[in-house]
Amino acid sequence: MVSRSVGSGTMRWYFSPKHQLHDPDREVRAGTPTPGFEVARRAEIIAAELSRDEEFSPGEVHSFDRRVIDQVHDPRMVDWLEEAWAECRPFSEHREIIPDVFRHAGLSIGEGHAREPRDKPMARLGFYSFDSMTPIVEGTYEASRSAVDVALSALDEVLETRGVAYGLCRPPGHHASTAMIGGYCFFNNAAVTAAEMARRLGGPVAIVDVDYHHGNGTQSIFYDRDDVFYASLHGAPSRAFPYFLGYAEESGVGAGAGWNHNVELERGVADDEYLYLLAQITETVHARGVVGVVISLGVDTYMNDPISDLALSLSAYFPAGRLLRELALPTVVVQEGGYDQADLGINVRSFLRGVGGLDRLDQD
Repeated sequence: MVSRSVGSGTMRWYFSPKHQLHDPDREVRAGTPTPGFEVARRAEIIAAELSRDEEFSPGEVHSFDRRVIDQVHDPRMVDWLEEAWAECRPFSEHREIIPDVFRHAGLSIGEGHAREPRDKPMARLGFYSFDSMTPIVEGTYEASRSAVDVALSALDEVLETRGVAYGLCRPPGHHASTAMIGGYCFFNNAAVTAAEMARRLGGPVAIVDVDYHHGNGTQSIFYDRDDVFYASLHGAPSRAFPYFLGYAEESGVGAGAGWNHNVELERGVADDEYLYLLAQITETVHARGVVGVVISLGVDTYMNDPISDLALSLSAYFPAGRLLRELALPTVVVQEGGYDQADLGINVRSFLRGVGGLDRLDQD
């Protein structure tokens, strides 16, 4: 276990060992049970890397009232997730529960919502899920609550210092929508943090999502709102998960018209093009006049990532962080994806040193 005694480093980071309670052995991918990519070791690798750097100082994680989550997620879904493992456990021979049926628009009448099948636990599992790669185990709910606590603890630090702080959130969150889990995500840590940041700062904020995969959940949550501007740079959904959202023409509706900005990346995009497009996003965010920023940090843009197809090198992450530092706003960084365990910690630390105004790493 990594030592987490509070030091005197430049940037505060937050982490909870409760993430280990979410420890499924498998997911179902392409119809085949297989070991998952989103594993507890990911968070431990990042924690160990930051613990070796004197510029980073771990902070104390506090518990937050569920009402903050209910401001973003349907309370009925939150209630369901708390009980899902217990009510579905009798129907699975394995330590994970995985849906075998999913809610689909074709099963609804007109514009109405499908009814929640309250008397069928496995059907309820499919009602609130959109894929078979997000298994639930006994500790999933507690781990997911702790990820929100990590993000909100980082927010408290940022609102006090008007600086930058990092939440090492696991499970990740940006695929979770108002009432649906998926993509390894249960609660949308970035969305909860951004909504609370906007409320407490009294002005609009931005979420900048640099994960390889589009944050469909984050987009859905804020698509008709003008308190959070969502900007995402991601693999084109014509080939990249989650496939059905993330196109450039999706710009928001109603009050949120113009408050959603998607940039699609073609296969094989490397450092120079990526950084050029990220610089354009920072200009777009700056023009919105936001008063704070939440960064959904995914380093699955890396060339060696096993479930992505971009070509970013080790050298890309420090300047990417520096570009977002130029916004000069209170900034919370929350961890999303990144599955190449060999260089995961280095890439996260490089980005954080960039956004935190620290020197470049020797490894770059």
